[in-house]
Amino acid sequence: MAVHTMHPISAPPAAPIREKTGHLLVRGWCIFVLAGALAGTSWLMAFGVIGTGAVAYGSGLVSVILWLVIRPEVQWRRLPWFAVGYVAWATFSILWTAYPDASVTTLLLLLSTTVQAMFIGAVLTWRELVRSIASALKWILGLSIVFELWVSLVWRGPVMPGFGRPESGVDPIEMWSRDNLFDGGRIQGLFGNANALAYVALLGLIVFSLRIASRAPRRAFLYAWIVLSAFLFVRAGSATAYLAAAGVVIALATALLMRTTRRPGGRTRYYLAYAVIAVGGLVALWTGRERLFTLLGRSSDLTGRERIWGLVWERAAERPVLGWGFSTPWVPTDPFFDGWIVDHGVTVMQAHNMWLDVFLQLGVIGVALVALTILAFVWRSWFFAVDRPRWDLVADRPYSAVTLLPTLVAALLLVQGLAESGPLLGWAWFFLVALAFKIKQAPLLGRGASEQRLIGEQGERLTE
Repeated sequence: MAVHTMHPISAPPAAPIREKTGHLLVRGWCIFVLAGALAGTSWLMAFGVIGTGAVAYGSGLVSVILWLVIRPEVQWRRLPWFAVGYVAWATFSILWTAYPDASVTTLLLLLSTTVQAMFIGAVLTWRELVRSIASALKWILGLSIVFELWVSLVWRGPVMPGFGRPESGVDPIEMWSRDNLFDGGRIQGLFGNANALAYVALLGLIVFSLRIASRAPRRAFLYAWIVLSAFLFVRAGSATAYLAAAGVVIALATALLMRTTRRPGGRTRYYLAYAVIAVGGLVALWTGRERLFTLLGRSSDLTGRERIWGLVWERAAERPVLGWGFSTPWVPTDPFFDGWIVDHGVTVMQAHNMWLDVFLQLGVIGVALVALTILAFVWRSWFFAVDRPRWDLVADRPYSAVTLLPTLVAALLLVQGLAESGPLLGWAWFFLVALAFKIKQAPLLGRGASEQRLIGEQGERLTE
């Protein structure tokens, strides 16, 4: 006969666990930091050097204070040590730099970016990180199209940095926006640079697609953001961004193919095939670059970049071991850079090649540190994407779309670094450090020091 008991074996019903208000505020701050990094030169165009410095250094100080207050669990032995070594070497370069003022100014920016990147990786889980990146991208891409609409419909004409009207004879390269939204020309968004807009739009395509693949809520809106990202990407018309997109597609296809293997050694033939294709593709790209860039509307020397590369190489060869000193980006008002390399009447602020830029500033030692930083990031992000998650005897856990993000970002940065110095500064360096830090802290989705807690995202329990 059944007996009623006052001591049931199941837990009493309770309300679902919700995120604390404090953590919601921290995540909101992280979205602001990510948006600030993605905005890049937008701050400079809108608020000038002083305003940009206040935002960059002020936000870095706030993040440090929050880190000390929150004290997230961090495995200090598992830092991205090659990236830390690069930052340390850049700091040491103050001892021999040829432009101390430029070195100190840009070094503070590098330190702020690096610390904030690790802060983001320490306080957010993998899913929160991707979600926050998506939110930041929505702000930047949305404001970019709103800005271009404002320029065309309200301002009615090109606009200079600081919201001024251009004088006659001003080169379009100096303009914040050229008012090209409705005339078919290249648009620049908030950045004042079409290439920068194209790379951020490409990042948006990656992140929003991964959110959809992760079955995030409100997917109809995510499709709308993908359409906007694609529109901005095409209208930016960046030849190097098109090549980066091709690299991202190849990396994605390869990672998904590797996930289909079922036995040890099954990936070997794929690696060999892709190695042959990669070598052949690079040779074909170099030999046929003139025709390719003509189709993309660019000259075979990548719009004057070969001339810049030659001048940078000549100067870098004078100090091949230590370099001339850290300055990323180049400070155009410093006597060392002012008038050295001029393009369309404007002093160039980068070498338009990541490796040459590092060689100029920090010599072969700096090049080696950057190479090790990127190699370690690519290696870890690749296996983070293609290895099935496993920490016990269960060997058939499903893959997650979230784990594809680091390797796709790595593919984007590798291609970008061939024609831009972007991976060394701004959002690119931010993402490189943040994702490298996160992979080392939590090499498995939902496992690790920074992942072992409950969050209220889609009612998902991350601890098992």
